Amino acid sequence: MKAIIRPGSRNEALLSMQEKRESNARSYPRRLPLAIKRAEGIYITDMDGKQYIDCLAGAGTLALGHNHAVVREAIEGVLRSYLPLHTLDLTTPVKEAFIDEVFASLPHSFAEKAKIHFCGPTGGDAIEAALKLVKTATGNRAILSFQGGYHGSTHGALSITGTLGPKKNIHSLVPDAHFLPYPYEYRCPFGVGKDGHHIGTTYIENLLDDPEGGIVKPAGIVVEIVQGEGGSVPAPIEWLRELRRITKERDIPLIIDEVQTGIGRTGKMFAFEHAGIEPDVLVLSKAIGGSLPLSVVVYDKRLDKWEPGTHIGTFRGNQMAMAAGEVTLRFVKDNFLPEHAHEIGNYFIQQLKAIQKDVFSIGDVRGRGLMIGIEIIDPTKPANKIGSYPAYTELARKIQQECFNRGLILEVGGRFSTVIRLLPPLIISKEQVDEVLCRFHEAIISAEAQFGLC
Repeated sequence: MKAIIRPGSRNEALLSMQEKRESNARSYPRRLPLAIKRAEGIYITDMDGKQYIDCLAGAGTLALGHNHAVVREAIEGVLRSYLPLHTLDLTTPVKEAFIDEVFASLPHSFAEKAKIHFCGPTGGDAIEAALKLVKTATGNRAILSFQGGYHGSTHGALSITGTLGPKKNIHSLVPDAHFLPYPYEYRCPFGVGKDGHHIGTTYIENLLDDPEGGIVKPAGIVVEIVQGEGGSVPAPIEWLRELRRITKERDIPLIIDEVQTGIGRTGKMFAFEHAGIEPDVLVLSKAIGGSLPLSVVVYDKRLDKWEPGTHIGTFRGNQMAMAAGEVTLRFVKDNFLPEHAHEIGNYFIQQLKAIQKDVFSIGDVRGRGLMIGIEIIDPTKPANKIGSYPAYTELARKIQQECFNRGLILEVGGRFSTVIRLLPPLIISKEQVDEVLCRFHEAIISAEAQFGLC
């Protein structure tokens, strides 16, 4: 059963044009076949007038949802001011106000020693800048990343991304990229489950200190506090603290990729704050631009050893994005949205675990704040020695379709594309969460019945 599209609809007409003219590399329309007419708050209305609850939110970009009043007013203010909309890296009052707000949002001890670099308008480009930064500063060449990590689809970012699909036909990726095991309790790489993270940090420390370990001293280690595309997998707090200790003792720059987790998403303004640690390099995009394209790297000024023009980009001076980003940061803080994300996220997870007991195919519910993953499994097949069941890709896709048909937009990711991912706007209310839960519950029951799980 495919997602329902009414024959002869306005949706169908635009989707047909898209199919004919757009690249085969497009992705979301294949699973979420709609053409959008209007969007406000957590809702999207398609060309045929059907309304959807948006729990994808631009892959986490829309912290305040669609067309929030403060964002619209900020953009309109820039337009009325006759400031140039595009300034390369020349400064303006809008840019300086944005930087002020970014630094005010960071822990003071990090902000007081930080510098900021504006990149091209994607998280991938900011990752590229971060890699250049640490390689230049240290004189080293190796980069360590983590299995399951996602850092973008540009050449260097793809080289340190765990996902194999986009890599298989791309030859000669950036050399000296090495992958470490990430602490993924449900599918523990060491086969021990909850305590696997202890083994993981011991392995990392031993690898770095072993003169026969095969990897020269790295220029940096890149990590997500919660793996996004890897399946909404949160790293244990103790593991993060150990990783920071290990890297600091060896003077290895720690790059924290908060492209998706930043700006309140996980229940703190920045996800690294959960562990009480600080990065050497912080990569930000998505929500930092208040729904418009923007990315920055914030880093310890001791690393600021690169030459002028080392990392440039024509569209690094987006004034509307800086204005929208400034007011978004302020609104998130002034309205305690990180705290709201923590509270409503816990409620979300508790209710999903209740649904888990009522159905057959949920193997794990996890997350931090409003970054939630629901792992879909095949309970008819044997579990492994730690009690984890095999992934069920087809059922996960069916659940996504059934949700879409019920007016609920969400994403599927993770290993084998078997994790239902929820990234709603931070402004979502408890009543709206209850509606999401109701639609999801109905969808999973329907999907399971179609697969003979009842």
